[in-house]
Amino acid sequence: MAVTLKVDEAKLEKGRSPAADAFREFRRNKIAVAGTVFIIFEILVALFAPFLTPYSFREQNTSAIYRKPMTGYDIVETRLERCHWAGTPLQWGCTVYLAGSDALGRDIWSRIVYGSRVSLSVAIVASAVSLILGIFMGVLSGYVGGWVDNLIMRTVDFLYAVPLLPLIILISVYFKALGRTGVQTGFAGFILRIDQASGGLFLVFAVIGVLNWIGLARLARGQVLSYKRKEFVEAAHAMGAGHSRIMFRHLLPNIIGTLLIAESLAIPGYIFLEAALSFIGLGVNPPTPSWGAMINEGYQGIRSNPYLVLVPGMALVLTTLAFNFMGDGLRDAFDPRQRGKH
Repeated sequence: MAVTLKVDEAKLEKGRSPAADAFREFRRNKIAVAGTVFIIFEILVALFAPFLTPYSFREQNTSAIYRKPMTGYDIVETRLERCHWAGTPLQWGCTVYLAGSDALGRDIWSRIVYGSRVSLSVAIVASAVSLILGIFMGVLSGYVGGWVDNLIMRTVDFLYAVPLLPLIILISVYFKALGRTGVQTGFAGFILRIDQASGGLFLVFAVIGVLNWIGLARLARGQVLSYKRKEFVEAAHAMGAGHSRIMFRHLLPNIIGTLLIAESLAIPGYIFLEAALSFIGLGVNPPTPSWGAMINEGYQGIRSNPYLVLVPGMALVLTTLAFNFMGDGLRDAFDPRQRGKH
């Protein structure tokens, strides 16, 4: 009977797909699962922000500035009408600053929740831009080779030699300056109109995503070079498959997992970069809330009102930690050498 059980277990192990093995390993990593659950929870909070906040992030109450967290205040009837929770069992939240108020009497909790939309948008859109550019350049460079490979890799080497943060700051300053001069024509005017319509998010997406593809391109190129001489690629050539089909139907599915894991590990850096840009005034346009801008607004009064920095700071730290934990879990789950260590 014992022998039969061992044979059955061996058959089960053999019949399980690599994806099922990776998912099982990921579930064993409790920290990675907790990070993923937190990210899903934060996405839901961002999506349903109007229902989870008492007021709009723009709503000001100059008669109640710098109120401590969980401090109550009196409001007039007209202000109560603007509360999202008016007429619901949560109406008591319309008269309480759950996380305090800032220098303009704006509700910190509302701004934190709406600010999560900015950070998550950067995490999704900027990483998608970086992933698409990195995959395209890396796969093209590794597969075609020759002068195309040299051109792309020398461009990557040049960008590696340039400090990206100062370059991103220079590009942001340049477009912000053009916006203040009222430029409305040409390519710059087109970019500025889109950026203004998105509340300053488009420029953040562009500078972060477009300038952070170089590491992924190198990784994609290396993966393609290791696969393009494999038997299944030679068989596709022999059957008359075109180059684009081989690149994106045969090579890409075999390397996409590694690239997605690498990009997931880069997302916390994108979030911190957006916060840094907003901290120095080069991020989203006011009054759109950003955690970096909120920290900048509150750090000068950190001794008297520490919550102005601690609340957005904790939101930023928890979000980046969650993405780090999830990325580490995905990397370990898809790496056979890490199996069974959690």
